[in-house]
Amino acid sequence: MASLQDQLLNMGVVDKKKAKKSQHQKRQTVNKNRKAVKSGKEVQTDGMQQKIEHAAQEKQQRDLELNKQRDAERAQKALVAEVGQIIDKHSIKIPKEAEIAYNFTYDNKIKKIYVTAEQQKELTQGYLAIAVTANNYALIPDKIAARIESRLPALVVRSQGVQETDENDPYADYEIPDDLMW
Repeated sequence: MASLQDQLLNMGVVDKKKAKKSQHQKRQTVNKNRKAVKSGKEVQTDGMQQKIEHAAQEKQQRDLELNKQRDAERAQKALVAEVGQIIDKHSIKIPKEAEIAYNFTYDNKIKKIYVTAEQQKELTQGYLAIAVTANNYALIPDKIAARIESRLPALVVRSQGVQETDENDPYADYEIPDDLMW
């Protein structure tokens, strides 16, 4: 197989003078490096070698950052899958004959699910919570909701707890019923 220099000469890209000059420079740098190694001095590298090393270090840095980013994405996907399995395993089935509409807010929007009277009571008392899975809503027990909140708090919707009352509130003596429909 012919060398690259021979191929370039045959194509006419390089003439013989340039080829000889290139070979001469190459031999000179090899001889300088050999003499420097024998005398114990540092081998002088040209700027091109330093640029190549610098580019390689930058590429390695970018690759490390990309790998960290990919690992974080994989961990997030695994976490979402794990939470989805927990929700599927522990969700409380809502019967088809459930007629009571339960309104709640998710993503600053009011959403509605239909539940039974018993489930509505448990939701308002805090024994049940609502979990969001792929734009579907499921009822889960409070203990499971706490486990999910420790991992992904955005996927759990709880009923509003007892809020602090204002001292000057004129309606403080009137209690709002839990089963109030809106």
